[in-house]
Amino acid sequence: MDDMILKTRDLWNLLDRRILAIFFLGISSGLPFLLTLSTLSFWLTQSGVSKTAIGMFVVVTIPYTFKFLWGPLVDRWNLPILANLLGKRRSWALMAQIFLVLALIGLGSTSPHENLLLTALMAFLVALSSACQDIVVEAYRIEIIDEDQYGVAASSTYLGYRIGMLISGYGALYLSTFLSWSDVYNIMAFFVVLGMITVFFAPRTRIMVASASPHPKLKKEISSSDISARFFNWLKSTFWPPLRELIQTYDWRVVLAFIFFYKVGDTVLNVMSTPFLIEIGYSTLEIANVAKLFGISAMIFGGFLGGFFLTRFGIFASLILCAALQILSSLMFLVQALVGYNLGVLTITIGVENFTCGLGAAAYIAYLSSMCSAPNTATHFALLSSFGSLARIVLSIAAGWLADQMSWSQFYLFTALASVPCMMLLAHSARHFTPLGAAHERV
Repeated sequence: MDDMILKTRDLWNLLDRRILAIFFLGISSGLPFLLTLSTLSFWLTQSGVSKTAIGMFVVVTIPYTFKFLWGPLVDRWNLPILANLLGKRRSWALMAQIFLVLALIGLGSTSPHENLLLTALMAFLVALSSACQDIVVEAYRIEIIDEDQYGVAASSTYLGYRIGMLISGYGALYLSTFLSWSDVYNIMAFFVVLGMITVFFAPRTRIMVASASPHPKLKKEISSSDISARFFNWLKSTFWPPLRELIQTYDWRVVLAFIFFYKVGDTVLNVMSTPFLIEIGYSTLEIANVAKLFGISAMIFGGFLGGFFLTRFGIFASLILCAALQILSSLMFLVQALVGYNLGVLTITIGVENFTCGLGAAAYIAYLSSMCSAPNTATHFALLSSFGSLARIVLSIAAGWLADQMSWSQFYLFTALASVPCMMLLAHSARHFTPLGAAHERV
């Protein structure tokens, strides 16, 4: 009887207007991610760009790393006019989506083999708009849900995010077989409109955050030294309180070490998988069908299962399982490198890697969310996820260089070994990882 009640409640949660809004906003968040990473890497590979350059190209995603700089602005400032119409979170989301559409159209209009720098600049603007949207969507998700919806909301966010990746992964590669890359990116920009429509129909958050207001003395004439002093005072008052809260509540050494090592397997496999598959002989359609359509479907299933696994077993058990599966994923790519071109082995390799990625991302989102609390929700999540993005950039640059120095089998063996420290950290610091729902006791 209790199981039936629990299943009925889970089904009702999935149909909740807030969960549906989170799902569609997740699609809008996930859509631009591959358009600056693996899909863009495919385009660059076709254009003759080296693996080292492709690895370094991840630098264009640096806005994901520094989004903590404008996280406090999202928390503290209301946008004129839009905030009154839509509320703080939804107004910021709409503004980010408008700029995202323009940046995607601009990126598609470039030509990597003629002007790689311009392509990088436009990709940077896509990442900048996308990172701003991510901050708002994550803050909205954390603030809009009830305590008993925590696992379902994490799963819904991830499911939407991966469907967005499916569109920009499989959809973009499939379209590129008969359309120009300019047309492909224009079509991708059109899909962002789904997120814009969702913004208008999504409910407002119930947590009201006071907006920043100018200091009365700023209305008077002040010297440049006063301006500098007040600017640094503003930085201190804006960034230090939420950062201090995280440092005082959690062991920052464990948090940063875990985020870095947890990102090793996922990042390295993702950034080098496209050049690897092209080099061993797979066609565009084979990569689109297996690595993107089947792969992202497995990722979606993993994310969906991850939400229920989180609800039943908690964050720590989920992280342990995912860390172990990341090692297995790297070993499957090692097998693929040794076997070479084989669609059967590719299907297994992609299935394991993407299922693991989906399961792991749901646990990762839940872990970061468990450390966020109002009224600094956006700032907390931005600070934590920014370090994850920094780890991804460092690891991606290193991965591109290593792929040029090693054989593929050596490369993937190294990746498997590099994932082991995450398991060791989890085993050593088990008490650090909070039980599911602890964050909501603080909100």
